[in-house]
Amino acid sequence: MATGRTHRPATRSRGIPEATVARLPLYLRALTALSERSVPTVSSEELAAAAGVNSAKLRKDFSYLGSYGTRGVGYDVEYLVYQISRELGLTQDWPVVIVGIGNLGAALANYGGFASRGFRVASLIDADPALTGRTVAGIPVRHTDDLEQIIQDNGVSIGVIATPAGAAQQVCDRLVAAGVTSILNFAPTVLNVPEGVDVRKVDLSIELQILAFHEQRKAGEDHSAEHTAAPAATKGAKRSADKGPDGDVPAVMPA
Repeated sequence: MATGRTHRPATRSRGIPEATVARLPLYLRALTALSERSVPTVSSEELAAAAGVNSAKLRKDFSYLGSYGTRGVGYDVEYLVYQISRELGLTQDWPVVIVGIGNLGAALANYGGFASRGFRVASLIDADPALTGRTVAGIPVRHTDDLEQIIQDNGVSIGVIATPAGAAQQVCDRLVAAGVTSILNFAPTVLNVPEGVDVRKVDLSIELQILAFHEQRKAGEDHSAEHTAAPAATKGAKRSADKGPDGDVPAVMPA
């Protein structure tokens, strides 16, 4: 079985834009759902709606893969699943290590979607000696002292960091020095890595803050809409109240 160390995806060498690469997993998820329902073909409009993008962008993205579909028929679902999986490097085995087996790390270890998407959790690693030897998701936790040996023995090129922020950079440095070239970072901190190492950051607190911003803005728009008509409605009433019996002079003159 091929490992992540010896086989790399060809997206960059083939000039596929990063924005397109970022959308390929969305298409694959939608296509996999169709495949599981035994749907043979899908139109660009249907697939775009399922993936949450517009159909013109989808067709442009697929043109980079050399897949243009058939007019009046659409795209072959199974073929697209294979095509995108191959482009993303998911038709081979990618051993992954997860460092930091707290609540989040344990949850990631228990995630059932890794194996079905081409990723194998090769090892769980933590600095806490009390966790060493415990089994999480059927995998024994090993101490960080063994990190370099684990990476070498398993040919690991992808590391997941789920440690506290203060430990993340040190863990990152050790992963990179041991040969890891791609890192998924769940720690709430920015990692510094050398050229040639890819980092994807997942920060749940930032995502929630962005949602809070949008909620606040929507609440402000609703509040503004409620009061927009009020000044116009009361303005005329105020003028009438300020006029005297003849409609020209205020009924009560200032002292």
